[in-house]
Amino acid sequence: MSNIYEERVTMIAAGDLQEFVPFGRDHCKHHPNALNLQLRQLQPASEIWSSDGAAGLVGSLQEVTIHEKHKESWQLRKGISDIGEEVEYDEELYVAGNMVIWSRGSKSQASAVYKAFTVDSPVLQALWCDFTIPQDKSDKIEDSKQIVEKCICMLQSSCINIHSIEGKDFTASLPFQVANVWSTKYGLLFERSSSSHEVPLSPNREPLPTMFSMLHPLNEITPMVCKSGGLFGSSRVQYVADYSMRIVFINAEPSILMTYDATQSLHTVWALRRVKPEEQNAVLRFSEQGGTPQHVATSTSFTVHLRNLSKGDSPMASPFQNYSSIHSQSRSASSPSIHSRSPSISNMAALSRSHSPALGVHSFSGVQRFNFSSYAQSPKRHSACHSPSSATESFLAPETELIVPELCIDHLWTEPFTTMREKNSQASKVFITTDLCGQKFLCYLVESQLQLRCVKFQQSNDMSQLIFGTVTNIPAKDAAPIESIDTMLVLEGNGNLVLFTGIVRVGKVFIPGLLAPSLTMSNQMPRPSTPLDSVNSPSKPLNKHLGLLDEGMLSPVPELRDSSKLLDSYIDDCTFQQLTTFVHSVRDNVQNRVTLELSNGSMVRITIPEVATSELVKRCLQGIKYILPKEIDVQMLVRWYNAYNAPGGPSYYSEWSLFVTCLMNMMGYNTERVAWTRNLDFEGSLSPVIAPKKARPSETGSDEDAEYLLNSDYHKNVESHPLAKALCLDPLEVKFPKDNASHKHCLDSTTLLFPHIPAIFYVLHLIYEELKLNCLMGEGIRSLAVLLVQLARDLNLEAYLDYYYRDYPILVKTSRQTCIIDPVCGMQHPTFFSVEPPSIFQWLSSCLKGESVAPYPYLPGICERSKLVVLSVALYILGDERAVLNEASNYLSKITSGPRKQPTELEEPRGSFRHSTSASSLAEKLVLWMTSVGFTLRDLESLPFGVALPIRDAIYHCRQQPASDWPEAVCLLIGRQDLSKQACEGNLPKSKVSDTQMISSDMPSTSETEEDDDGMNDMNQEVMSLIWSEDLRLQEVRRLLQSAHPVRVNVIQMPEVSDHEYIEEKENRLLQLCQRTMALPLGRGMFTLFSYHPVPTEPLPIPKLNLTGRAPPRNTTVDLNSGNIDVPPNMACWANFHNGVAAGLKIAPASQIDSAWIVYNKPKNAELANEYAGFLMALGLNGHLTKLATLNMHDYLTKGHEMTSIGLMLGVSAAKLGTMNMSVTRLLSIHIPALLPPTSTELDVPHNVQVAAVIGIGLVYQGTAHRHTAEVLLSEIGRPPGPEMEYCTDRESYSLAAGLALGMVCLGHGSNLIGMSDLNVPEQLYQYMVGGHRRFQTGMHREKHKSPSYQIKEGDTINVDVTCPGATLALAMIYLKTNNRSIADWLRAPDTMYLLDFVKPEFLLLRTLARCLILWNDILPSSKWIDSNVPQIVRENSVSLHATEMPSSEDLNLETLAQAHVYIMAGACLALGFRFAGSENLAAFNCLFAFAKDFMKCLSSATASIAGHYNLETCLSVVLLSLSMVMAGSGNLKVLQLCRFMHKKTGGEMNYGFHMAHHMALGLLFLGGGRYSLSTSNSSIAALLCALYPHFPVHSTDNRYHLQALRHLYVLAAEPRLLVPVDVDTETPCYALLEVTYKATQWYEETTEEPMAPTLLPELHLLKQIRVKGPRYWELLIDLSKGTHHLKSILSKDGVLYVKLRAGQLSYKEDPMGWRSLLAQTVTHRNADARAFKPEAISAFTSDPALLSFADYFCKPAANMGQKQEMFGLFSSILYECVTQENPEMLPAYIAIDQAVRRLEKREMTETFDLWQIKLVLEFFNSRSHQERMRKTSHPGFFMNSEFLPVMKCSIDNTLDQWLQAGGDVCLHSYLSGQPTDESQLSMLACFLIYHSVPTPGQLLAGGLEGRRSFSELLLKFKPLKMPVRALLRLAPLLLGNPQSMVS
Repeated sequence: MSNIYEERVTMIAAGDLQEFVPFGRDHCKHHPNALNLQLRQLQPASEIWSSDGAAGLVGSLQEVTIHEKHKESWQLRKGISDIGEEVEYDEELYVAGNMVIWSRGSKSQASAVYKAFTVDSPVLQALWCDFTIPQDKSDKIEDSKQIVEKCICMLQSSCINIHSIEGKDFTASLPFQVANVWSTKYGLLFERSSSSHEVPLSPNREPLPTMFSMLHPLNEITPMVCKSGGLFGSSRVQYVADYSMRIVFINAEPSILMTYDATQSLHTVWALRRVKPEEQNAVLRFSEQGGTPQHVATSTSFTVHLRNLSKGDSPMASPFQNYSSIHSQSRSASSPSIHSRSPSISNMAALSRSHSPALGVHSFSGVQRFNFSSYAQSPKRHSACHSPSSATESFLAPETELIVPELCIDHLWTEPFTTMREKNSQASKVFITTDLCGQKFLCYLVESQLQLRCVKFQQSNDMSQLIFGTVTNIPAKDAAPIESIDTMLVLEGNGNLVLFTGIVRVGKVFIPGLLAPSLTMSNQMPRPSTPLDSVNSPSKPLNKHLGLLDEGMLSPVPELRDSSKLLDSYIDDCTFQQLTTFVHSVRDNVQNRVTLELSNGSMVRITIPEVATSELVKRCLQGIKYILPKEIDVQMLVRWYNAYNAPGGPSYYSEWSLFVTCLMNMMGYNTERVAWTRNLDFEGSLSPVIAPKKARPSETGSDEDAEYLLNSDYHKNVESHPLAKALCLDPLEVKFPKDNASHKHCLDSTTLLFPHIPAIFYVLHLIYEELKLNCLMGEGIRSLAVLLVQLARDLNLEAYLDYYYRDYPILVKTSRQTCIIDPVCGMQHPTFFSVEPPSIFQWLSSCLKGESVAPYPYLPGICERSKLVVLSVALYILGDERAVLNEASNYLSKITSGPRKQPTELEEPRGSFRHSTSASSLAEKLVLWMTSVGFTLRDLESLPFGVALPIRDAIYHCRQQPASDWPEAVCLLIGRQDLSKQACEGNLPKSKVSDTQMISSDMPSTSETEEDDDGMNDMNQEVMSLIWSEDLRLQEVRRLLQSAHPVRVNVIQMPEVSDHEYIEEKENRLLQLCQRTMALPLGRGMFTLFSYHPVPTEPLPIPKLNLTGRAPPRNTTVDLNSGNIDVPPNMACWANFHNGVAAGLKIAPASQIDSAWIVYNKPKNAELANEYAGFLMALGLNGHLTKLATLNMHDYLTKGHEMTSIGLMLGVSAAKLGTMNMSVTRLLSIHIPALLPPTSTELDVPHNVQVAAVIGIGLVYQGTAHRHTAEVLLSEIGRPPGPEMEYCTDRESYSLAAGLALGMVCLGHGSNLIGMSDLNVPEQLYQYMVGGHRRFQTGMHREKHKSPSYQIKEGDTINVDVTCPGATLALAMIYLKTNNRSIADWLRAPDTMYLLDFVKPEFLLLRTLARCLILWNDILPSSKWIDSNVPQIVRENSVSLHATEMPSSEDLNLETLAQAHVYIMAGACLALGFRFAGSENLAAFNCLFAFAKDFMKCLSSATASIAGHYNLETCLSVVLLSLSMVMAGSGNLKVLQLCRFMHKKTGGEMNYGFHMAHHMALGLLFLGGGRYSLSTSNSSIAALLCALYPHFPVHSTDNRYHLQALRHLYVLAAEPRLLVPVDVDTETPCYALLEVTYKATQWYEETTEEPMAPTLLPELHLLKQIRVKGPRYWELLIDLSKGTHHLKSILSKDGVLYVKLRAGQLSYKEDPMGWRSLLAQTVTHRNADARAFKPEAISAFTSDPALLSFADYFCKPAANMGQKQEMFGLFSSILYECVTQENPEMLPAYIAIDQAVRRLEKREMTETFDLWQIKLVLEFFNSRSHQERMRKTSHPGFFMNSEFLPVMKCSIDNTLDQWLQAGGDVCLHSYLSGQPTDESQLSMLACFLIYHSVPTPGQLLAGGLEGRRSFSELLLKFKPLKMPVRALLRLAPLLLGNPQSMVS
């Protein structure tokens, strides 16, 4: 009986047999190129073999078998997804002819082409390769940040094509013929092909390198070097130039390659790595002294010879001519050609990595770029060092540039040299395999010897090198690794397939449907015509044979030397001539699937079965494997694998039974004799093949089997406890009298696992404890318990038996049979074995009670849950923060198996917790730690409720107040989907097109087609309708700003007007209206700012600017082009430019745009060029113009189109704001004569372009205080007019631009302009401002300004009218916010009449503005402050805005005073607008609004003429702009009304400029559709000063004072500040109440306000924190004191802030006043009688479908319920409790507790699992840490109903006490005294013991409790046993000796 398993033939059944045809083959036939292939098939095979013999064969015909007609090859690999997660498909790469087909497919999904390629010449080889691109060029360290490009490479004869998954495409031409290409960890590796006669025998020839690497498609191909130890330990570095060395295998992890040396017939393994710098130098070093003259001569001649060749007489000749010439002269068919590898220019991406395409033809110019040592032929060729030994000297021409090698190989191992060494014993297949214990083997198949040689290797302790062991030979014809189950499949010479793990034989593989070759066929057996006829399980006759299979029948194959005879001898030797098919080779292994090639050419794919499928068996195997020594491991696993995978194998359920049988047999049990194992059911697979599986000694019997199966009384009653029932032994047993319980049988101590039984038992016990922590493993726990009980009983472990009894009271009482274990036989008790059973629940319970605990034992990698629970409780309950940091050893003790070294990776997760994010309380630390070790909600749900309670408590605490910056996983764990969604994304779900159109009923009644193109239909309506929900102001804005429809021209024809005059009148009216239409696009650009993501395949729609009109009543068209009136030329030129900008500004900065798309938008017809120019400027403003290729930019600028140049230059400068970018500076300087050297050619640059370029310089150098730039700009402000009429027109705008640019360059630097003191900037500016004598021009441009202008006589004083505005604003910007009084006083308005006459009133506006901006902190939002800016003389004598009649005065010029007054007030108002821009400050708004009203009144009063209409209109426009700056983005209704009023005024003084100002005000008011606001940073103020310069153009082509294009610079001041709450469940924007806290400043204390979001936030630097307030939404805090980047990123992604409704709350939209939710609240305050809660009402509380259906099915009482009524009541109240307390996840726990208590009351507890959980829950709520936490927190964190638990506790107490009184005491007494107890009482007894923590009888005896007389003594005695007092009270009567008088 002993060794049942000894060498008997076992078979392993392979599964999933299917025919295999490479998918590519089929696809090729239907491919357009198929014709080409058919032609190739006609060639005889002989022509395919090239003449160069074996070497070429290795490369091209690697996988091709002899009898194929045409060349095809394919390879398979495990699917790799782009992102990196696990994927379950195979990828196939198929090559035939010119085509490569890459397909994917799996068992469940048909194959499909992923990519297909067709190239020009036949593909020799195709392979996958990953290239790494190091991020920083400087360091070559391998772990620097790298991007991996997954590519596919196709080798053709002269080049290699490389395609990356992203779609990049490279072609690299090859400088030599390639024999083979390999993919490595670093990139590609090439072997140069060499014909055999090329081996240099004459001493005067240098060998060329034979191996080359290419680390990226754009890198050069570089030679490889090798470093080999010399004979005396000196290592030498040299090129790999040995022709006889061929690569046979390359592997990425570990990075090794294997070569074969043809001359010595030896295989060698090398480590492949990057070259170290010193090795590069060693190879490239020039030697100082020459060697022998002869050497010098030869090497020079050779180099010169090559150089002449490589220069080539005709450098453009094809590489092949050169090949032939070299070949003819030096017989080296593979010298590098002149053909250079310049990257293919078809792909511009190629140029990105600093490679210029013009590398030149000579980039690889011959060999002189390698440094060769001359080759000395060594006589001892077979010495260990077989690389060419090199002499030191090398002679190179100095002008050649060397190629630096990149990869190096280090010698690791050479196979031992034997005398029997055959020629041509090159390995045909090499792979690395792992055995079942994780040992690695390198296996290589030498086909000529029919041997598979396996070498074991392992990494050294410091991971630096590999250590190789000895070689083991396995006879084999072919082999393949089966990776996923750590085995390999070997095809033996006789055609058998055998499975090995490492070098241990597992067993033969039986393939249903393929006959075993050694079978002599019996006649009655039908011969299968194809291997697939009989896939179904074989019929009986065959089984008979299978049973008798034996190795003995097979004759050993003699080792034949000649492979041609080999095949014949096979066939003679074996008996299968009559069989049609046998397995010929094995290939394409992926995971556990492998393809068999059959001799008839077809292929079959089979699956090798798994080691185990059931979770339980996997766990147990893992544990046992962990604890046993490796050799025993392998044997055990092999036996199990054979038993498990026998043909006809077991079904899923019986896997466990099989495992138990197998394990116990290996421990020495006779499973036939042990009653319960005999009754384990094998799910009746009635085939007799069950014999080998159960491993019974009898080979034949099937009668007993049938009987056996009949006798097992196992009815599949899975619902109850299957094993418990199965173990109630059956009366049928009488037939086996030998199996009585009385009959003991001994264990066989010679079996494999017998010595390790205690260790295995202990490990299984720990796994049992681990499984208890997973609710889903209940079945498994019970099955395991049965096994453990048997082992514990046999090992005499009373404590364990008692422990299992308490867990499963019925299991233990049923099985009583013990087997005798002979203790003498050397059973080892391991050191970690403990007599007391470790119990995870007991451990937790002690922790909760605050007792001291011993470390809990755990198995690394197997009991991960135990570890997690132990550490989390240590952290959260014991409050030990160090528990999870590093050393877990205080709470955990690791189990290790004897002396074996621990694998290090198991220790890795311990240090994984980093304090990256802020965690204050223990709860937060716990949650963060759990996420860092990968614990998820699903894991939490499968923890038992008692164990999970502390974790849930921590989660509940965290959920109330989470930090906003936690990572996504943490937020998911604590159930805050709103936060996790925020963490993983931001952008608003792009609503569908149908939603974006406004709701049709609200539409203005235009037809759909016209409506499409007004340029405003891409706004996000959802959000805007939330912001402005009450009215239709958006439609109104849209109506005011649309410029794409004809305008209505309403002129009434008077009777006396002739028709012709009437037409003229209409057209004149239209001309007036067009002034307004042309100003609209500016406002529209503001309104639609950044609201659209363009589709990259469509051009951007630019709405047409419509300058026609319609005249009612007949709607006739009025056109300006009729020739009736004079229309100014180029009138619409700038209007079109603005229209283009407006369209371009719709594009959001986050859009995906590239250079091609920008060019693609270029219009075909020239009329639209202005729009495109504007579009380019807009792209610059939103940052996309940087993507435009330099080439295209150059193109646009050379066209010389003025507008395009302006747009492009301003755009590029805005995109490169403040970067001092050199290329942009060059671009701008060409257009600014002052920045060019004085001698340069004078370019004719249009004036406006110069202005734009000057502003561009200001933008690029913004804030840098760059000295040279500042100096030039300073002199340009006062640039005098030149002699030849240059610089004479529009000088004002140029001077202003120079001033603005200077201001930007020195922005805010004030008096600390470093290194510019000699420029006297402020003094010079002051002079420009007030006038005076012109200084002499200094600097290099002196010459240009020698001769004065002939037209303009300025004299030698400064023309203040030109220079003042620029100088004033420059001062303002340089001293911005510096509060510098002295400079501010320069800018004070003059206070005498005489001085007032010298200043243009307009300039007073600028001076006042400048002064206020410098004194930033003095600005106050009150009319009093504004008046304080007006000088006394003006204030006293000017006409007030409200006066009705003219005052008279003789000595004062009233007009001057009135104008001065209005302009100074306007300047102060504008300053107020800047100070409070985007703040919606109420005081500022009221103040400015009052002034706007005053100006409007003044305009219509009689006194208007004094100040002048034009001046008043200007001032009104300025005040209106200030108003909308303050209210930017808010859409304020009062300001909108003002704007609408101004929109309607079209006659009289209203010109283009005023319309522009009014509509800019309107646009600012709705900036970006309410999503954007203005910032008050220095940079923003500078941009706004350019955009809102308070002098407006008079007509549409007027750029005299200010370049119109600058009006768009407001974009640089806009910033997203709208916060949009989005409901995370519905993903729609909603309302939410915020609480915004401001930091304290000098003007106000720290304050909070409560806006309703969506709302515009104030500027972020003013804020302290923002929180989403309850009661409706979960609270959420964004703390800005830590930095604003988090909030900024939220705002930049459309401002989406995810929020989550609390239970029982409705959104503000559904329930604005909160009444419906309050209704729900009142119920709770009345102390919800559960009846008051109607289940129907739950939908108001929650949208969770699970809860809704729970309410439906469990809480709605039906009519005839009867006593179940109270169940429904209870369920309703539990549900209500969970929902209102916001923890629906506690619902299952509540119900589980209730069910457990009910079961206990009915005395139906069969296992005490739930009782333990209830006990843990009670202990948690009584624990000290929980009590403290309750005291600290204000909100009730008590998340289990305070009434529910006490009630439950009471019921349990009562039930157990009643049981005690009803006879339980007797039972208890007999238990404690160790006598047998009454069977029927067992389960209640166990419940009592668990609930009251009663010690085991063993512990009681040890305590010596006999004869105690008083309760106090008992108390003392029981203290160490830690038994609670209330339990002791119940035990006292028993222990004190009168069991009858029990007190309840």
